[in-house]
Amino acid sequence: MSVPLIEVRGASFAYVAGRPVFESLDLDVYPGEVLTVLGVNGCGKSTLLRCIGGALRLERGVVRLGGDDLAALSPLVRARRIGFLFQDHVASFPFTVLDVATMGRTPYLGHFGTPSAHDVALAEEALDTMGMLDLKARPYTHLSGGERQLVLLSRTLAQQPQVILLDEPTSHLDLANQVRCLDTIRRLARQGITMIVTTHDPNHALVFSGRVVLMKRGEPIVAGAATEVITETALSATYGTRIGVFTIARAGGSGELTFCSPW
Repeated sequence: MSVPLIEVRGASFAYVAGRPVFESLDLDVYPGEVLTVLGVNGCGKSTLLRCIGGALRLERGVVRLGGDDLAALSPLVRARRIGFLFQDHVASFPFTVLDVATMGRTPYLGHFGTPSAHDVALAEEALDTMGMLDLKARPYTHLSGGERQLVLLSRTLAQQPQVILLDEPTSHLDLANQVRCLDTIRRLARQGITMIVTTHDPNHALVFSGRVVLMKRGEPIVAGAATEVITETALSATYGTRIGVFTIARAGGSGELTFCSPW
């Protein structure tokens, strides 16, 4: 592999003293890789993303982005290099869909600056990628939860960051839009954008070509290639229920399909 774009070394974090979410964590993420983080609710997946992105400060350890200590970078520089897509966004004002997507260009505007025609064009291109351009004039607050998620992903794409951190990006999406979202993630990876994705569905990790992290609160993480990490034993221990891993022939004889399911 190439030199890691993101290096996490000796990282520890706790909301309450003596109850670490994770500790002494070492992790590398490579350019153009999709790293998938799996685990039950409350195991620390979102917390890990926020620490890697600089939204939370580590108790101990360091996160480096392109060799730079993340904690030493200004918020503006971090905003240009790292994009976030988190689940807990609350719509407080009826901005249009295009306005929300254009907010992804904010790190590139000066104080009191307004978006240029180029910024708006990038936002429209991102909306088009996610199939949301036809709704650009609609108030964001009038959208369904799934539609809002696609608009927020469009905003992140318009930001043009080096790294995108996605917390449950397919939540609230129907099957067709889940496919669109997952295909977009794979396409961005082919373009060299590095992504870390949390998900409850181990099958999503099998869609991507990157590595997988299994998290269980207070225990060492397990990281490796999907084919090595996504096993019946490991998944069952992670989720606390019996999970099977199955391989079947694809229709038309075009290879095999591996998937996971409780049983």
